[in-house]
Amino acid sequence: MRRPLVLAAVAVLALAGCSDGQVERSDNGNQAGYIAGDGTISIFDPAERDTAPEFGGELLDGGDFQLADQLGEVVVLNIWGSWCPPCRKEAPDLQASYEALGPQGVQFVGVNVREPNGQRPAQQFEDEYGITYPSVYDPKGDALLAFRDTVPPKAIPSTLVIDREGRIAARILGAIGEASLTDIVGEIAGETPAAEGTAESP
Repeated sequence: MRRPLVLAAVAVLALAGCSDGQVERSDNGNQAGYIAGDGTISIFDPAERDTAPEFGGELLDGGDFQLADQLGEVVVLNIWGSWCPPCRKEAPDLQASYEALGPQGVQFVGVNVREPNGQRPAQQFEDEYGITYPSVYDPKGDALLAFRDTVPPKAIPSTLVIDREGRIAARILGAIGEASLTDIVGEIAGETPAAEGTAESP
């Protein structure tokens, strides 16, 4: 079953996302869930995970990223903006988790959104905080439409963990610290893929 973990009130205030907190109507007219990130962590049981949608785009360094190419690896997608104070707060923790989890076959990819002044502020952000993993450049937030059923468009920062089978294994709406993220992702990285777990002995 799904296990939403709602943080204490003080933590919620500290981890809240950067939007103004107003409810916005989604494309299909459903207002449910369109609130700023509130620090909620949801970890989904393997049997109930949804397949991640197609997602990709141009990287800040000029390369290209396609989520479909990462099948077989755990992928951490972090949605951020250089203008977002909680994004700045969590940036060193994300880099530390990336360095700790890399040997386990975990890939980190940022999704830089809603940059009104071009790529330079985002590149300066990465330089300032020593971010060495790549980021998709998505200034208008168009790529977030791919995950609109999982992440409210205004929940920035947010983080998704994609398991080795290309499914959404965890969602964090708001900033997260190094210890919590490393524990969550490490547990998912240690899972045995279903095909291996059900193989019959010869």
